[in-house]
Amino acid sequence: MKFLNKIIHELLTQNPDLSAFNIVLPGKRPIVFIRQILEENNYSGFLPNFFTVEELINSIADQQPVQGIPLWLFSFDVYRSLNLIPKDDFSDFLKWFPILQKDWDDILKFSESDIAVLQYMFDEERIKEWAQNLGDEDGDVPRKKFLNFWQNMNVFLPVLKEKLRERNLATSGMIHETAKEKIHEFAKNTSEHFVFCGFNAFTPVEEKLVRSLLKWNKGQCFFQADKYYFDDERQEAGKFLRNHKTWKEFDDNRAFHWIEDDFNQPKKIKVYEVSGNVTQTKVLPEIFKEINNKTYSNTAVVLLDENLLPASLDVMHGVDNLNITMGFPLKNLSFSNAVKRLFYLQKQLEKNKLSYYYRDVFPILEELPKSAEDELIISNFRTKVEERNIVYISKKLLNELLGDLSYFNLLQKAENTGVYLDVLIAFCQEVKWLEIDDIQYENISHFENAFRIIKNQLTPYNIEIRMDTLEILINQHINSESIDFQGEPLRGLQIMGLLETRLLNFENVILLSVNEGKLPLGNSQNTYIPFDIRRFFDLHTFLENDGIYAYHFYRLIQDAKNVHLLYNALSSGVNTGEKSRFITQIEMESSHEIEHLIIENSSEPIVSKPIEISKTQIVQERLLKWKEKVSASHLTSYLYNPIDFYLSKILNTSETDEIEEELSVKNYGNLVHYTLQEVYEIIKGKVLKESDLKDLIKAIDQYIDIAIEKLKHQPEFYEKGMNYIHKAIAKKVIENVLTHDLELVQQGNKLEIIDIERKFENIDFYLGENDKISFLGFIDRIDKLNGTLRIIDYKTAKIKNLNVKIDEDNVEEYFHNSDRKQALQLCIYHYVVQHLPEFWGFPIETGIWSFADARKGMVSLQFDKGDINDAMKSVKSLVLEILNPDINFVENVKSY
Repeated sequence: MKFLNKIIHELLTQNPDLSAFNIVLPGKRPIVFIRQILEENNYSGFLPNFFTVEELINSIADQQPVQGIPLWLFSFDVYRSLNLIPKDDFSDFLKWFPILQKDWDDILKFSESDIAVLQYMFDEERIKEWAQNLGDEDGDVPRKKFLNFWQNMNVFLPVLKEKLRERNLATSGMIHETAKEKIHEFAKNTSEHFVFCGFNAFTPVEEKLVRSLLKWNKGQCFFQADKYYFDDERQEAGKFLRNHKTWKEFDDNRAFHWIEDDFNQPKKIKVYEVSGNVTQTKVLPEIFKEINNKTYSNTAVVLLDENLLPASLDVMHGVDNLNITMGFPLKNLSFSNAVKRLFYLQKQLEKNKLSYYYRDVFPILEELPKSAEDELIISNFRTKVEERNIVYISKKLLNELLGDLSYFNLLQKAENTGVYLDVLIAFCQEVKWLEIDDIQYENISHFENAFRIIKNQLTPYNIEIRMDTLEILINQHINSESIDFQGEPLRGLQIMGLLETRLLNFENVILLSVNEGKLPLGNSQNTYIPFDIRRFFDLHTFLENDGIYAYHFYRLIQDAKNVHLLYNALSSGVNTGEKSRFITQIEMESSHEIEHLIIENSSEPIVSKPIEISKTQIVQERLLKWKEKVSASHLTSYLYNPIDFYLSKILNTSETDEIEEELSVKNYGNLVHYTLQEVYEIIKGKVLKESDLKDLIKAIDQYIDIAIEKLKHQPEFYEKGMNYIHKAIAKKVIENVLTHDLELVQQGNKLEIIDIERKFENIDFYLGENDKISFLGFIDRIDKLNGTLRIIDYKTAKIKNLNVKIDEDNVEEYFHNSDRKQALQLCIYHYVVQHLPEFWGFPIETGIWSFADARKGMVSLQFDKGDINDAMKSVKSLVLEILNPDINFVENVKSY
């Protein structure tokens, strides 16, 4: 730590007892390194006092800082007492006040008078309104609203300041304003000596403090500047330091310390153009190989995007000592997500008090920590809901299935936000006793603390907090909080954000996400004050912020010997894929040779080889078992994809139930199928009359309801949206089937329903003398039309390839084609019916009745060449292929 070493040696030459000094730092991170330096120098005296500049300003102002939720509640109480128009409730107030408060703090810190800026903003808006009628009461005009806003702020903010002062409370801007008046007396009367280390940009109050202490010889300043950016007027990194050099306090008796020439020393700089954000972390192991010191004690990985921390840690599993000096965002953890979902659920329950949308409940149950007993209850709940395809779960059913859940009260509609906060606090207390990991424990503890703060802060105020307002408060907390890691700060690899690098120097520096928009942040300020007005009143703009970022960047790399700069070259979302302009500056202006590397996404492309399963001894034994019960659908499954056949028929696996918000093709077919089954069951075994069919057409709705019950669906599933349309289409299809039969009867045909869903089994089909399979299955409908037995299979799909052309050349492989699976199924049904004694002697016709064209009726299977015996030879060939131990099950990869 070159800069810190230099400061300590300088101070020791001035006074061997460092307790005489108060060292003021930009942040607390360097303190541990200062202590290490003192230990290495065998320093045995008392340590100096350490302050951040904020702590020093606060002690001078002697006011109680207030921020966040307590400040918002107090400010809203003041705002509503003024009866300003519009009369925003707390929820609306939170939409604009946090941004305004930051602007107000900026005004108080950087301008001479906040009243002058507020009045200027109001006057500015009045000038813009000049050409319009200011007396117009139309409050919906955006400019009028903005004018009213600044008019209100000229009343509200001065009153807020006065009320805060009455309680000795202050925002950070007010603390600066108070400190400004006391600095002269403080500097004159203090007996302490202050040492300011490593500062770059000061607020006016901070600058006044430093200069006053210098003037009274009670302070000294050590800057870390470099000729590279200090001497070049165009370099924004040296903008503030060049200004500090002009202070009159730096004269012949007090030099400006220190301007060095480190940046131009030899360095290896590598720039990596990486395809992908997370892909940057995959490059780290390769960079580590180049570092000779495998303890990485002089190496820093700087993450300009905090979201890369988990992925970075994942690739650093081989590094023994890690020190993480950056917080992990609370918003990225599962418990935080669950809390967000809980509040969303509460808001939904305010809109719909009768039922729960399953997508609102499932993620909460998945993400909240739970005991083994809760796991069982949740598993049973999911199974029941998925089985019955319940999209909207009634309160009664939820209570039945989840009533014993330890945190069931979290899922119920809360009486009010106060009660719900109590429930959340109690839940956090209980869940910490479960076996959860340390990060989750910290996450829950943060929330418990936040809930308590909100509960306690709300008590003095008579403010109605709705659930959506409470959600905003919690989200503000989630987005601003982070979990701090603990590690060994003096050993191993350092992982940090850019601001944590202040005052520290490393030999090896690796920066990730060196993209424009990340470094510098650019014009991304949330502010109500326009750029020109900020410039006029010397408030910081994005240009000053860019200068601050530029300094941090150049200062970090000026002492490094090996610099690795990685940026994401892919454009996605807000990321433009553009490298930081600081990289371009170094390329264009510095004397260093820069090595450029292009890193494509290192993940190998997936080679899609078809799955292949060999017919092992166990598989062959399963196939022997399968021969006892073979259905036509088994063979069509094999034709479609042999691997599907293997998984479902040999391994006996099944697809998991998934909730359908829109009726699937499969269940649409089942709805029509089950309804027809119920309809024709009534008239089975009799010759049909016109009156029978007309009565059935009138009663279709009640049969559809029975089919819905068989599907285990809720009736309300079909009450609206696409499912209402699907049900209406299903009804039309059933009507068309019945109407077709009615027209046949009206034309004088004799139609008799013989059987519905006719089950058959143990129908032997011989493959050889002593080798056979047995068919089983269901025939959807068997009827008799004018003496001809009709075997009908219902299909949702359109009819395809029912004209069979089998001859000697193609008899073996004719049905080895998935396009002919409908004909294959009908041939098996034909063969089965031939072997049922009750149907011997009847002429047989087989066919498909497609729901896609239900008015057409049954379309028959036609043999243009060959007959049923030839067809069964082809079926035999297909079965023998399935049984052949030398032919593997190979996946049929569909091309789209």
